[in-house]
Amino acid sequence: MRDNVYAEYRQTIHFSNRTGVRATCPDCHVPRDWVHKVLRKVRASQELYHALRGSIDTREKFLATRMALAEDVWRGMRETDSRECRNCHAFQFMDTAVQRERASLRHREAQQHGRTCIDCHQGIAHKLPEEFLTREHQRYQREKVPCVDCHKDLPQAPAGDWADDP
Repeated sequence: MRDNVYAEYRQTIHFSNRTGVRATCPDCHVPRDWVHKVLRKVRASQELYHALRGSIDTREKFLATRMALAEDVWRGMRETDSRECRNCHAFQFMDTAVQRERASLRHREAQQHGRTCIDCHQGIAHKLPEEFLTREHQRYQREKVPCVDCHKDLPQAPAGDWADDP
Protein backbone atom coordinates (compact mmCIF):
# COMPACT_ATOMS: atom_id res chain seq x y z
CA MET A 1 0.00 0.00 0.00
CA ARG A 2 2.91 2.35 0.73
CA ASP A 3 3.90 2.48 -2.95
CA ASN A 4 0.38 2.62 -4.35
CA VAL A 5 -2.58 4.10 -2.51
CA TYR A 6 -0.53 5.81 0.24
CA ALA A 7 1.59 7.61 -2.36
CA GLU A 8 -1.62 8.80 -4.08
CA TYR A 9 -3.20 9.89 -0.79
CA ARG A 10 -0.20 12.16 -0.13
CA GLN A 11 -1.30 14.24 -3.15
CA THR A 12 -4.86 14.86 -1.88
CA ILE A 13 -6.64 17.44 0.23
CA HIS A 14 -7.04 14.84 2.98
CA PHE A 15 -3.24 14.81 3.39
CA SER A 16 -2.45 18.51 2.99
CA ASN A 17 -4.85 21.46 2.93
CA ARG A 18 -5.29 25.10 3.93
CA THR A 19 -6.61 24.25 7.41
CA GLY A 20 -3.90 21.80 8.42
CA VAL A 21 -6.45 19.13 9.35
CA ARG A 22 -5.31 15.73 8.12
CA ALA A 23 -7.35 12.55 7.73
CA THR A 24 -5.06 9.54 8.11
CA CYS A 25 -5.66 6.02 6.79
CA PRO A 26 -7.39 4.78 9.99
CA ASP A 27 -9.66 7.84 10.03
CA CYS A 28 -11.26 6.61 6.81
CA HIS A 29 -10.71 2.87 6.95
CA VAL A 30 -11.04 1.90 10.63
CA PRO A 31 -14.24 2.57 12.61
CA ARG A 32 -13.84 4.32 15.95
CA ASP A 33 -16.27 2.29 18.02
CA TRP A 34 -15.04 -1.07 19.31
CA VAL A 35 -17.61 -3.43 17.75
CA HIS A 36 -17.29 -2.02 14.24
CA LYS A 37 -13.51 -1.78 14.60
CA VAL A 38 -13.25 -5.50 15.43
CA LEU A 39 -15.51 -6.40 12.49
CA ARG A 40 -13.36 -4.28 10.18
CA LYS A 41 -10.20 -5.97 11.45
CA VAL A 42 -11.72 -9.38 10.65
CA ARG A 43 -12.52 -8.21 7.11
CA ALA A 44 -8.98 -6.83 6.82
CA SER A 45 -7.60 -10.33 7.34
CA GLN A 46 -8.53 -11.00 3.70
CA GLU A 47 -6.26 -8.11 2.68
CA LEU A 48 -3.47 -9.58 4.81
CA TYR A 49 -3.95 -12.92 3.06
CA HIS A 50 -3.50 -11.28 -0.35
CA ALA A 51 -0.46 -9.34 0.86
CA LEU A 52 1.18 -12.53 2.17
CA ARG A 53 0.23 -14.42 -0.99
CA GLY A 54 1.83 -11.71 -3.11
CA SER A 55 -1.25 -11.05 -5.23
CA ILE A 56 -0.80 -7.25 -4.98
CA ASP A 57 2.94 -6.96 -4.30
CA THR A 58 3.81 -5.17 -7.55
CA ARG A 59 2.34 -2.09 -9.19
CA GLU A 60 1.12 -4.20 -12.11
CA LYS A 61 -0.65 -6.72 -9.85
CA PHE A 62 -2.16 -3.91 -7.81
CA LEU A 63 -3.49 -2.14 -10.91
CA ALA A 64 -4.91 -5.42 -12.23
CA THR A 65 -7.01 -5.83 -9.07
CA ARG A 66 -7.60 -2.16 -8.31
CA MET A 67 -11.22 -2.04 -9.46
CA ALA A 68 -12.21 -5.05 -7.33
CA LEU A 69 -10.39 -3.58 -4.32
CA ALA A 70 -12.07 -0.20 -4.78
CA GLU A 71 -15.52 -1.73 -5.24
CA ASP A 72 -15.06 -3.69 -2.01
CA VAL A 73 -14.20 -0.51 -0.09
CA TRP A 74 -17.08 1.42 -1.72
CA ARG A 75 -19.53 -1.40 -0.93
CA GLY A 76 -18.45 -1.34 2.71
CA MET A 77 -18.85 2.43 2.87
CA ARG A 78 -22.36 2.21 1.40
CA GLU A 79 -23.28 -0.48 3.93
CA THR A 80 -22.24 1.84 6.79
CA ASP A 81 -23.68 5.04 5.26
CA SER A 82 -20.09 6.32 4.91
CA ARG A 83 -19.77 6.24 8.71
CA GLU A 84 -16.09 7.18 8.76
CA CYS A 85 -16.65 10.14 6.38
CA ARG A 86 -19.37 11.38 8.68
CA ASN A 87 -16.97 11.58 11.61
CA CYS A 88 -15.87 14.84 9.97
CA HIS A 89 -18.51 15.55 7.28
CA ALA A 90 -22.19 15.38 8.18
CA PHE A 91 -25.18 16.84 6.34
CA GLN A 92 -26.61 18.37 9.51
CA PHE A 93 -23.42 20.43 10.04
CA MET A 94 -23.04 21.60 6.43
CA ASP A 95 -23.84 25.20 5.65
CA THR A 96 -24.99 24.73 2.06
CA ALA A 97 -25.50 28.51 1.76
CA VAL A 98 -21.72 29.02 1.67
CA GLN A 99 -21.00 26.10 -0.68
CA ARG A 100 -20.68 26.53 -4.40
CA GLU A 101 -24.08 26.38 -6.07
CA ARG A 102 -23.56 22.95 -7.63
CA ALA A 103 -22.19 21.42 -4.39
CA SER A 104 -25.06 22.90 -2.40
CA LEU A 105 -27.61 21.47 -4.83
CA ARG A 106 -25.95 18.03 -4.90
CA HIS A 107 -25.70 17.82 -1.10
CA ARG A 108 -29.37 18.73 -0.69
CA GLU A 109 -30.36 16.15 -3.33
CA ALA A 110 -28.18 13.50 -1.68
CA GLN A 111 -29.80 14.14 1.67
CA GLN A 112 -33.32 14.01 0.20
CA HIS A 113 -32.63 10.78 -1.69
CA GLY A 114 -30.73 8.96 1.06
CA ARG A 115 -27.40 8.92 -0.75
CA THR A 116 -24.15 8.50 1.10
CA CYS A 117 -20.78 10.22 0.68
CA ILE A 118 -19.15 7.51 -1.43
CA ASP A 119 -21.96 7.62 -3.99
CA CYS A 120 -20.45 10.85 -5.34
CA HIS A 121 -16.99 11.13 -3.79
CA GLN A 122 -15.08 8.11 -5.07
CA GLY A 123 -11.52 9.14 -5.81
CA ILE A 124 -11.39 11.87 -3.17
CA ALA A 125 -8.35 10.32 -1.46
CA HIS A 126 -7.13 7.81 -4.05
CA LYS A 127 -6.96 7.68 -7.82
CA LEU A 128 -9.89 6.04 -9.53
CA PRO A 129 -9.42 2.75 -11.39
CA GLU A 130 -9.24 3.11 -15.18
CA GLU A 131 -12.23 0.77 -15.57
CA PHE A 132 -14.30 3.08 -13.38
CA LEU A 133 -13.31 6.16 -15.40
CA THR A 134 -14.21 4.43 -18.68
CA ARG A 135 -17.57 3.24 -17.33
CA GLU A 136 -18.43 6.66 -15.88
CA HIS A 137 -17.41 8.46 -19.07
CA GLN A 138 -19.74 6.22 -21.06
CA ARG A 139 -22.55 6.86 -18.56
CA TYR A 140 -21.99 10.63 -18.76
CA GLN A 141 -22.19 10.45 -22.54
CA ARG A 142 -25.50 8.55 -22.35
CA GLU A 143 -26.86 11.06 -19.81
CA LYS A 144 -25.55 14.00 -21.89
CA VAL A 145 -23.56 15.50 -19.02
CA PRO A 146 -21.64 18.54 -20.35
CA CYS A 147 -17.93 17.84 -20.84
CA VAL A 148 -17.00 20.98 -18.91
CA ASP A 149 -18.55 19.45 -15.75
CA CYS A 150 -15.44 17.24 -15.52
CA HIS A 151 -12.98 18.88 -17.89
CA LYS A 152 -12.69 22.32 -16.31
CA ASP A 153 -9.87 23.23 -18.69
CA LEU A 154 -12.27 23.32 -21.65
CA PRO A 155 -13.16 26.94 -22.49
CA GLN A 156 -16.51 25.77 -23.88
CA ALA A 157 -18.03 22.54 -25.08
CA PRO A 158 -16.49 21.52 -28.43
CA ALA A 159 -18.65 21.88 -31.54
CA GLY A 160 -20.71 18.77 -32.11
CA ASP A 161 -20.41 17.77 -28.46
CA TRP A 162 -23.50 15.99 -27.11
CA ALA A 163 -23.85 18.83 -24.59
CA ASP A 164 -24.79 21.12 -27.48
CA ASP A 165 -27.77 18.98 -28.44
CA PRO A 166 -31.14 20.46 -27.38
